[in-house]
Amino acid sequence: MAHLLSTSCSLRIPSCRKTFFQSPNAFTVKTSKSLVRRVVLPGESSQRSHTVYATSTPIKQEASAQKHSALHQSSKQKRVMVIGGDGYCGWATALHLSNIGYEVAVVDNLIRRLFDNQLGLDSLTPITSIHNRIRCWKSLTGKTIELYIGDICDFEFLSETFKSFEPEAVVHFGEQRSAPYSMIDRSRAVFTQHNNVIGTLNVLFAIKEYREQCHLVKLGTMGEYGTPNIDIEEGYLTINHNGRTDTLPYPKQASSFYHLSKVHDSNNIAFTCKAWGIRATDLNQGVVYGVTTEETAMHEALCNRLDYDGVFGTALNRFCVQAAVGHPLTVYGKGGQTRGYLDIRDTVQCVEIAIANPAQPGEFRVFNQFTEQFSVNELAALVTKAGEKLGLDVKTLTVPNPRVEAEEHYYNAKHTKLIELGLKPHLLSDSLLDSLLNFAIMYKDRVDSKQIMPGVSWRKIGVHPKTVMA
Repeated sequence: MAHLLSTSCSLRIPSCRKTFFQSPNAFTVKTSKSLVRRVVLPGESSQRSHTVYATSTPIKQEASAQKHSALHQSSKQKRVMVIGGDGYCGWATALHLSNIGYEVAVVDNLIRRLFDNQLGLDSLTPITSIHNRIRCWKSLTGKTIELYIGDICDFEFLSETFKSFEPEAVVHFGEQRSAPYSMIDRSRAVFTQHNNVIGTLNVLFAIKEYREQCHLVKLGTMGEYGTPNIDIEEGYLTINHNGRTDTLPYPKQASSFYHLSKVHDSNNIAFTCKAWGIRATDLNQGVVYGVTTEETAMHEALCNRLDYDGVFGTALNRFCVQAAVGHPLTVYGKGGQTRGYLDIRDTVQCVEIAIANPAQPGEFRVFNQFTEQFSVNELAALVTKAGEKLGLDVKTLTVPNPRVEAEEHYYNAKHTKLIELGLKPHLLSDSLLDSLLNFAIMYKDRVDSKQIMPGVSWRKIGVHPKTVMA
């Protein structure tokens, strides 16, 4: 049992003009004009403060200012800001874009790591600090990723970051991304919607004020659509009503406070595209699985996180970890819940495609970002079969569904636009499942079995901060 929000916790990273790290390649930490940043956490009050203080610190290779300026002026590569670049999708994307030649900056408040500390959770894989990750990447490839630590809900910080880095594209992963987390209690529901909606709104205003031609690539979710009894189109639906025809945004049926925040994001982005001429691509992503990309496999210090718990873990990743440690696969309810899925390698490929083929000024594009559809029962059967080939005794356990959702339903979502632009999918195969299972077996000693079972109920969400079983 991990008690949440019961004591005051503050982390202060002192501002500094110059710091040298002991590593094969020295780095200079430079502080922008905006010195101290404040991230408000769920349940904050005047009596119990939960804040993170950090400086806005672009990390660059130590070199003379004249040499850096010359390199910057000669570079013709597109500059891409990855907000939320320390997270599961964001880190893999930042490395991939840097590897293929983009100039990349990571913007993150590092709050995802704090969530683990609050909830008593941990990644299956050991992940090093963002500073060590970036130093390792520089040492291996010679490529620099700039780092800005701060909260995009703080517009002053975001403004300074935009003016400093001058992005031509912004990839926005910087949101609280867990439906269960948003359903723990009132404070986390409020935090999720404030963080996600206000943060995205600030990004839109920053683009308008400082980088009007900047292309916003925003991570949405297939969960915005819900499970309608008709085909799910890519963002828009053409309807005939009383003899008239129009193409309208596809109806949204969000199923958590997290998914509702994504719906509000989509509406804000669509409006600002129309009103201000912003160019934006909304990537309505399905459930992501896997942990390894070409870049994260280059060194253990670049390893991505892999969540297997009931709050942040996604279905296939959780099932593979459960099989690896001999825990029954936890199928919620009837197991007929069907969703779109994709490999983490396809996530980074989709973002690359969206950046390379930007939306037009004033255009709000929606791409459904997944490659295959599976029900929970189908995933469990696939993992069971793959586990048995590896000598694992895989069982399945039906548990009461903690969510409010249809457990058997029609589901047929279109996903052609990214394919038409060149996406080459990595489809779920026996070899890929074997690889993921072997990866889970490699780190099975790090698994905390108390984290596996679901501990958040949609129907029992309360007002007061809760202690939840992790």
